[in-house]
Formats: sequence, C-alpha cells, structure tokens
Amino acid sequence: MESTQLVILAGLVIGLIYGAVGLLSGFCLMSSMRGWLAEGDGRLVRTYALAIAVAIAASQFLAGSGMVDLGKSIYLQPTFSAPVLFLGGLLFGYGMVLSNGCGSRALVLLGRGNLRSFVVVIVLGIAAQMTLKGLIAPARIALVQASQATMSANSLPSLLATPGLGDAVSRALAAALIVVALILFAFKHPAFRRSPGQIAAGIIVGLLVASGWLVTGYLGADDFNPVPVTSLTFIAPIADALQYAMLSTGLTLNFGIATVAGVFAGSLVTALATGRFHLEGYSSPRHMLRSAGGAALMGIGGVMAFGCSIGQGLTGVSTLALASFVALAGILLGGAAGLRGSLRVQPLAVA
Repeated sequence: MESTQLVILAGLVIGLIYGAVGLLSGFCLMSSMRGWLAEGDGRLVRTYALAIAVAIAASQFLAGSGMVDLGKSIYLQPTFSAPVLFLGGLLFGYGMVLSNGCGSRALVLLGRGNLRSFVVVIVLGIAAQMTLKGLIAPARIALVQASQATMSANSLPSLLATPGLGDAVSRALAAALIVVALILFAFKHPAFRRSPGQIAAGIIVGLLVASGWLVTGYLGADDFNPVPVTSLTFIAPIADALQYAMLSTGLTLNFGIATVAGVFAGSLVTALATGRFHLEGYSSPRHMLRSAGGAALMGIGGVMAFGCSIGQGLTGVSTLALASFVALAGILLGGAAGLRGSLRVQPLAVA
C-alpha cells in the first residue's frame, strides 16, 4: 500500500475513534466553557485541558525524537498576522456559541441524527470555502498582507532558547511547564477525578492529535509524493469534504477529508449501537437563522484563524506555536463573550 493510501486509511481510523469518543463523552470546547462559566460544572473543561496536555506531551516527544518535523506544519511559520488570527478566533468562538457547538461537534451530532448539525456543517463548509478561495478570499488576503510580520521566535521553545540552552532543552522545558500546569488544573477538581470516562476521553483525544502528526509526518514522508504535515482540524477539511462530495472526479482524497468522514461514521455507528440515535430539528425559523449565522462565522473565522477549537486549540497548540496561542485566545474570548456579558447569546424562547 502506498504512503498516501496509508495516510488516508489512518485518517479514517482516527476520525472513527474521535467520532465515537466525542459522542460518548460530549467532548467539545463550547460545552466545556458553558459548563464552567454558566452551569458551574467544570468536568468537561478539565477534559479539554487534559487533552491539550497529552497532545503537547506526545507531539513534542515525536518532534524531539526526530520522527516528525512539526516545522513543516502551517502553525510554525515565521511570518503570520497576529491581528487576523485573533480576529478569526473571536469570530469562531462567538459563532460556536450561536451554533451550540464547533465544527467537529456538529459532525458528531450529525451522526447522532441531529439535523440542525446538517445545516451547520453545510453552511460552515460553504463559508470556509468562500474565505479560502471564493468571494471573501481577496479581503482576507489583503488583511493578512497588511498586518503580517516576520517573528524572530515563532514558538515557546524558541522564545526560551538562549545561547546556553539548546533546542532540546528549550522544547522539553516549555512542554513540561504547560503540561504540568494543565494536568494539575484538571486533576485538582474532585468531580473530574471521579469521572473515568472524561479522563479517558481527554487522554484518547490528545493521543489522536499526536497520531495525526505521526501519520502525516512519518508515514506520509514520501520523498516522491509527500503529504502535508497536519493532524486533527476541521474547518478546511469540512470545506474540502463538501467539495469532494460534489466534484470527486476532479479531486483527490486526503487526510482531512478522510478524518471528516470518519468522525461522522464513528458517531453514527456508536449512536446506533448504543441506542442514542434519534432525529432532531429546529424549534423555530429564528433558531435556524441563529444556527446558520453561527456556522458562517465559524467558517469565516476558522479560516482566518488557521483552525478551530480543535485545529488550533489542540493541534496547533501541540506544536507550541505562538500563532496558535493567539488564535486560541481569540476563540476563548469569543466563546466567553457569547456565554456571558453584554454580548451574551440569549436562550431561545420555548413555544
């Protein structure tokens, strides 16, 4: 089997596992923030924190051992636009509150029979493609060109690096500081410690991120036909998956498209096997409009931010890229604005 085929198959398997885990655990940044900020339940946010810790530890181990060159990813580029990344994060974060979940969560819920998520996935994919290559692309490119800068340090390890501190030590120190802090934050919470399912979900999702790096950066490192070094992310892959569904004869499968298909299939199979599958729809036209509007913001913002709550919040952060922390800060602030304060998204009235 060729390396490209191995990468696609592995992407499908990674997606299947993520879809199953996402359905059973409720893994989602928006749900995590809502539970923590609005409902006083901090377990899901600890699951997310643990997933980040595991993703960083495992990904940095792969990079430090020379198995994967994370510098080839889109996250560790020397030139980037911090304002556009942050603005994109804000739009994505607020949009996921409007849509009641991010892109990956929409795929998981769609597998469970949530027809609202079908609208979210379609609108998100169209808006993302418009921002990547369509009507909105020129404005995005102009914003990036006007505000981008070349950084002497593009990651936390490079910030810590000094003449007396080698790259390996800087990498280990930066990773250790964040990983230890996140693990302490997660397991300090008694309710989380009593939730083996949430602990397992955090560990598995974090390992899936590292698996994506291993698959694309190691198995896909073919000198004649290399694949892009990437891992779990959902904005551009959802857009590509929709385009592939319509124009498959003119396109080729890739890791992202396979992952998107796997997440949906994994959730669907798990929902059917556990009796969780049931059809759901919108409660009103206003509900649909809000959901679609949030999906559009996620598609546009996710492209501007180079990723979503998974693509930047887990995969990007696992590289310790400064750009990813900027984007994640925007996503968190946008989500917080949608959940609390004067810009809070008000609950829909029940008829």
